[in-house]
Amino acid sequence: MQKEINPASIHKFNPRTLRMAVSRRDAYYIVKRLLDLGCALGLLILLAPLMLLVALVIFLYSPGPVFFTQERVGARRIGHGEGAYWKRVTFKVIKFRTMKVNSDSSIHQNYVKALIENNHEKMASIQGQDTKVRKLINDPRLIRPGALLRKLSIDELPQLWNVVRGDMSLVGPRPAIPYEVDLYKPWHLKRLEAQPGITGLQQVTARCTTDFDEQVKLDIQYIENQSLWLDIKIAFKTPLAIISARGAY
Repeated sequence: MQKEINPASIHKFNPRTLRMAVSRRDAYYIVKRLLDLGCALGLLILLAPLMLLVALVIFLYSPGPVFFTQERVGARRIGHGEGAYWKRVTFKVIKFRTMKVNSDSSIHQNYVKALIENNHEKMASIQGQDTKVRKLINDPRLIRPGALLRKLSIDELPQLWNVVRGDMSLVGPRPAIPYEVDLYKPWHLKRLEAQPGITGLQQVTARCTTDFDEQVKLDIQYIENQSLWLDIKIAFKTPLAIISARGAY
């Protein structure tokens, strides 16, 4: 799949070659959107009984809202003459609530800062133990069923509605939290040049077992090699990654 074209350099391309590249790229995103919409609607119907059960379990263990919404950073592809660019946008991601109501996010913000800075000592201090897992696993905010819902990625099922709405795709980099993006190095911002996804290359390859820089490199690798075939491969690998629970917390 061709990379996005920098509008400032459009004049350097042969017009015919440029039109062909744009046409192939546009076709990819049109087909990707149609697949996203069809699969997300189908999965919402198929998984409705499971989602109702999860909602009931959450409410019984922790009365309050069943869903948790949070502002995330995504991207929208904008046409520009003969090319296109990615515009950074924010949207509300929907998840099953796995934490206590009105939990303080400061512990997660501190951990994310240590993760991005690759500060192993700080991460171990926040975790309460030294671990190779690059995710906050000893989270005091979790409700009793929350850890299992996260481990099996069940808490992310409501994001299928984000896919239907067009905020997300089934496959792409995970949507970032604004306070995470504020800490990015300039080259990290490259991972925002694609629509965020429920699953992605990083999720089926390493999940939480690599440092942040390596996670971002996997997202960039996906962006630079986007194709329907790669999307399909990632989609089919996702259930196996969830069942194996390797690197999942």
